[in-house]
Amino acid sequence: MTNSFLLISVTVLATLTWQGQCAKILAVFPMPSYSHFQLGFRIAKELADRGHQVTAISPYPQKTPIKNYKDVSVEELVPFVEELKKNLFSANAFTPRDSLNFMFLLGNTLTEKTFSQKSVQDLLKSDETFDVMIMEHFVNDALVGIAHRFKIPVVLIGCMRASSINNYIFANPAPSSYVPNLLGAFTKHMNFWERIENFYYNLLNDIMRETVFLSKQREIFKKYIHTDLELDDVLYNVSLMLTTSHVSINDAVPHVPSMIEIGGFHVNPPKQLPQDLQTFLDKSSEGVILFSMGSNLKSKDLKPHARDALLRSFAKIKQKVLWKFEEELPNAPGNVKVMKWVPQQDVLAHPNVKAFISHGGLLSTIETVYFGVPIIGIPVFADQKINVANAAQNGYAVSVPLAELSEEKLSLALDEIINNPKYRENVKRRSEIMHDQPLKPIDAAIYWIEHVIRHQGAPHFRNAGLDLMWYQRHLVDVFAFLGFVAVVGCVVFFVVLKKVTSLCFTKQPKVTKKKKNK
Repeated sequence: MTNSFLLISVTVLATLTWQGQCAKILAVFPMPSYSHFQLGFRIAKELADRGHQVTAISPYPQKTPIKNYKDVSVEELVPFVEELKKNLFSANAFTPRDSLNFMFLLGNTLTEKTFSQKSVQDLLKSDETFDVMIMEHFVNDALVGIAHRFKIPVVLIGCMRASSINNYIFANPAPSSYVPNLLGAFTKHMNFWERIENFYYNLLNDIMRETVFLSKQREIFKKYIHTDLELDDVLYNVSLMLTTSHVSINDAVPHVPSMIEIGGFHVNPPKQLPQDLQTFLDKSSEGVILFSMGSNLKSKDLKPHARDALLRSFAKIKQKVLWKFEEELPNAPGNVKVMKWVPQQDVLAHPNVKAFISHGGLLSTIETVYFGVPIIGIPVFADQKINVANAAQNGYAVSVPLAELSEEKLSLALDEIINNPKYRENVKRRSEIMHDQPLKPIDAAIYWIEHVIRHQGAPHFRNAGLDLMWYQRHLVDVFAFLGFVAVVGCVVFFVVLKKVTSLCFTKQPKVTKKKKNK
């Protein structure tokens, strides 16, 4: 209690001290995906609301002007990613190598396209000045070069938990023995064979990141940022990363001081729903099942057999179903309401929502825990599988993999999630943990960004592991030396043993004395 009071007091004092001082902040979140944009925009708008001057490189420029907020539009990136989204369901069949290839090549392409935008080039050539850059980090490492151009510190916004996607930037440890790689669907309790597979995933990730991704990012950095420094000199000196994670939804894993969890910061207080939707939810006394596959996956792109299995399952239940479906669905049963867009957070906050059928995306998982609604997970790709696996292990989700989706399996999952109270009880406990924090996540995010501004960076958080080569960090050189000493010691021991043995057991030749003739 005393520690919490002190932390709140210090934060309030720092905020009051900071009032009246506004900083010029460059926000960089060019990924043309609403879920990614949502993270950067939530923080950028909060900073603007608190009086800071924010310039945002964004693919979704605001149609209504926001005070203290200025767009640098990169909306030309949107069509490229929208085309990719049409085939995202096929990613369910990707091997780990396929997944890494897809992610790294996407990152390289978007990083190059972002730098080449006229609006970005005009900004780089301008006389603008800034105090800090905040950047959503997702396979776009070379973009830290923008901060180097303006000679300002960098705060990264991690769109995932501490993982192989970002640990290398801060030398954050993630032992393969108990920290599952995002490429798999393992939980923290892995058996021997799973640990071997998890080690393989980490090794594959490290090799492909260096050969496929970072090699290209270094080229892009040198192409667009005119400096004698290399990308590594800038990247491994960023100030902080604020990760979209929290122990209420993610495993407890190591974090160096420069990686700070702020999971839940994007969740807003519930807003008034449209009248027709409010009436639908209010009158659904038996309860409502919300179904959404997120902003990147489109329900309309589901294969017909999967869509029909879903509809037949929904027709069997007495609850209403609210389905985010991007076009008309004429054969939907009477208990299914279709909407092209659903205000997901506001719907989850309604007391009549009994369950959430979700793809298991990180933001959806955070929101469902925040509002205390159990999940039926239909994961497709990326971190969705591990998110659903964690939720199932923690007792507030039932997993129905996309490849196994059928009327029978979904009906069983619906019956279990609706009628077994343990799922709601478990997610309510998780929700209490998420809400039980000394600071609201958004306040923590703003505090740490302003901390970096006040101190003109955060070198005090930088750990010495970043000054070591990978083989030194993992003690490969130490184990190699000890192995060499052991081998040499064994060789010497056996040589000596052989010599001693030969001396002890070799028969000495008998010496016969000749008799003298008398």
